Amino acid sequence: MIASHLLAYFFTELNHDQVQKVDQYLYHMRLSDETLLEISKRFRKEMEKGLGATTHPTAAVKMLPTFVRSTPDGTEHGEFLALDLGGTNFRVLWVKVTDNGLQKVEMENQIYAIPEDIMRGSGTQLFDHIAECLANFMDKLQIKDKKLPLGFTFSFPCHQTKLDESFLVSWTKGFKSSGVEGRDVVTLIRKAIQRRGDFDIDIVAVVNDTVGTMMTCGYDDHNCEIGLIVGTGSNACYMEEMRHIDMVEGDEGRMCINMEWGAFGDDGSLNDIRTEFDQEIDMGSLNPGKQLRFYLLQNLISLSQTFAKCACEGLETGRSEAVAKYFEEKDGIRKAREVLMRLGLDPTQEDCVATRRICQIVSTRSASLCAATLAAVLQRIKENKGEERLRSTIGVDGSVYKKHPHFAKCLHKTVRRLVPDCDVRFLRSEDGSGKGAAMVTAVAYRLADQHRARQKTLEPLQLSHDQLLEVKRRMKVEMERGLSKETHAIAPVKMLPTYVCATPDGTEKGDFLALDLGGTNFRVLLVRVRNGKWGGVEMHNKIYAIPQEVMHGTGDELFDHIVQCIADFLEYMGMKGVSLPLGFTFSFPCQQNSLDESILLKWTKGFKASGCEGEDVVTLLKEAIHRREEFDLDVVAVVNDTVGTMMTCGFEDPHCEVGLIVGTGSNACYMEEMRNVELVEGEEGRMCVNMEWGAFGDNGCLDDFRTEFDVAVDELSLNPGKQRFEKMISGMYLGEIVRNILIDFTKRGLLFRGRISERLKTRGIFETKFLSQIESDCLALLQVRAILQHLGLESTCDDSIIVKEVCTVVARRAAQLCGAGMAAVVDKIRENRGLDALKVTVGVDGTLYKLHPHFAKVMHETVKDLAPKCDVSFLQSEDGSGKGAALITAVACRIREAGQR
Repeated sequence: MIASHLLAYFFTELNHDQVQKVDQYLYHMRLSDETLLEISKRFRKEMEKGLGATTHPTAAVKMLPTFVRSTPDGTEHGEFLALDLGGTNFRVLWVKVTDNGLQKVEMENQIYAIPEDIMRGSGTQLFDHIAECLANFMDKLQIKDKKLPLGFTFSFPCHQTKLDESFLVSWTKGFKSSGVEGRDVVTLIRKAIQRRGDFDIDIVAVVNDTVGTMMTCGYDDHNCEIGLIVGTGSNACYMEEMRHIDMVEGDEGRMCINMEWGAFGDDGSLNDIRTEFDQEIDMGSLNPGKQLRFYLLQNLISLSQTFAKCACEGLETGRSEAVAKYFEEKDGIRKAREVLMRLGLDPTQEDCVATRRICQIVSTRSASLCAATLAAVLQRIKENKGEERLRSTIGVDGSVYKKHPHFAKCLHKTVRRLVPDCDVRFLRSEDGSGKGAAMVTAVAYRLADQHRARQKTLEPLQLSHDQLLEVKRRMKVEMERGLSKETHAIAPVKMLPTYVCATPDGTEKGDFLALDLGGTNFRVLLVRVRNGKWGGVEMHNKIYAIPQEVMHGTGDELFDHIVQCIADFLEYMGMKGVSLPLGFTFSFPCQQNSLDESILLKWTKGFKASGCEGEDVVTLLKEAIHRREEFDLDVVAVVNDTVGTMMTCGFEDPHCEVGLIVGTGSNACYMEEMRNVELVEGEEGRMCVNMEWGAFGDNGCLDDFRTEFDVAVDELSLNPGKQRFEKMISGMYLGEIVRNILIDFTKRGLLFRGRISERLKTRGIFETKFLSQIESDCLALLQVRAILQHLGLESTCDDSIIVKEVCTVVARRAAQLCGAGMAAVVDKIRENRGLDALKVTVGVDGTLYKLHPHFAKVMHETVKDLAPKCDVSFLQSEDGSGKGAALITAVACRIREAGQR
């Protein structure tokens, strides 16, 4: 062993300057910060190998998944049992966790012996004995009638496949029970309990003592995400991001990894820092060539074992105590003399000084190596979280850490020196192997209870196939009511005629102007449609502001300003005096009486120009043009953006007969048979119908699909009771639905540990763009946490997962409802034409459709599922509100010219 070789040298070679010579001889055992950082770097690489699916089999550091997915958040409560089996004695514990704001934990436990004949008998005998001891303990506490959850600390080599499934690889510590190796120990306990039949328990989790340490300390300090054992053996665990754990399916959340770091160096990566003494210890061990780092860390224990051979006391409180004694300033030399004399030696004062110095150097190296590997773990967690500065707590247990007078201090100082950008706290664990198993069980139960509560709340938002078919059916009913002259007045889905009676056929050509007015800025566009079927479109445009005094002035002032901007644009384009056909996108509530006549019903969006409401906006524009007397324009069409979207896409795809907007608001239009449009005379041909489907459900027909969150958003909106369908599917409202759900979860203690920030209480603060960002796969959970921090919310990884789930459910429902509505539209087109199958294209625009990472896909799948006889393609529109108006004008001019011929 290392101690005997060191002492043999010193007792024969050292002279009076003992300490100096010890330092010189053991210089290679003293590790610089540069060396420790290199070790930390190597360990990082070994961690990554252990996490990788292809490199895991050959990795020295195995990085084993524990299936523990969360640390305590302080809201755990209930009664739990724990088994702690790892030697000839085992413990049964009862743990009561009280969530009363004080995080109180009560414990009762009893130790039971395992007779040697049972340790070496059959597995059935062993687990029957364990079940009998459990029964005895429960009888003692009078809890046998309760079905309590149980956590099992099983400290033997295992292959864990679930939180409650762990297969014994091989017995150690003197156990030889037959029929257990290769089998799930949880199943064996359950069967033993079933054979008794006098009590029942719910075995929830199997853990090791390192995980138990982290969980025990995590209950007291919510920043604890690392567990460390430094005692007879050494190991560590930490919370790793799921996206990095290749051996387990899933990318969301985190999971505790049992590092099994004792094997670090088994591949030779630490050979350059191993000494001749390390090598001799390794060669004389039970498993030479294995657990090399383990022995490096445990050199001080080897030394103490050598000294303890002739010690009178058994050092029952920990083998490291002998070494610990040498660090005591007053008694260290005296204790060294006592131990050396028990070894049959007659030490001088110099011998005792040298022995004490050996212990100091070996112990310091042990603490430094431990610090180097912890530094690697802390840096990985910091990078995983994307934080500039990490605040983390390490839960620690083990006799070396607790009883060695200077080991902990050296460890702390070295860690903080190696990772200066981490604020690290070390927290001693109390009974991690017992209480820790109960805490893992408590967390698992808390997560399961909260998950059930959340799922119950979210269930009404998760629509089945049959429910979506019913939405489709009801939409078709409301479409028929809107088309009918008899029921149109009371129909919420108005199905308004647009007087657009054809889509592009590819022969349109010429230059056209377009106006796009829908806010404080408006655009003037020149659209040149080139010759040739499905030729390209060249477009020029310029944006103009509308001063507030014009918005609030007279109608004449407003339209004179618009004409002034048109004149400026024509001069800018070198086309002053040219008379061109013009299409007008006018995005305000209107009653359209013909393609070029639209009566303004009410100003919105801050406009208050007098003398316009109740007037035809085309007439107002023409009068302003005539007042200027510089040019003349042929105002051919007034349209909305939905129709413009359909026409823009129709120029690229002749099958496009449907337009859809899913952005801040939502609407759809499609080509209906004239015979069904009862508000307009004529039976021949088709006309585009502006559905105004946002009002679907305003008559109560969707009430059974609306949730309490939809109702809350509606009641506080600017138009309560109106546009109910739009409020369930459009970008203006989805963020607000999510915010209301998050507030509900938080009030019920299911999120953010029950603490609501003032910002989250603010209406509109959770923007719909957050849904797109949160569900972006490439950003994982880092983006979620950044958004939540912006909202003043201190979130855990679990909170981020829940928020992402809520966003997913709300956005998916919106896409499915939109898909159900669209399925009704395309099926109606197919039925109108008496076709067994329909090929049709939907032109789509809107930020929600374009920017949300999953909305379009879910909507497409829903349409395909609900309208299987329709082959539906979706084509994104580019500038439907401007270019679309010009193309409608082009189509109208083509039809007019054809009629004149």
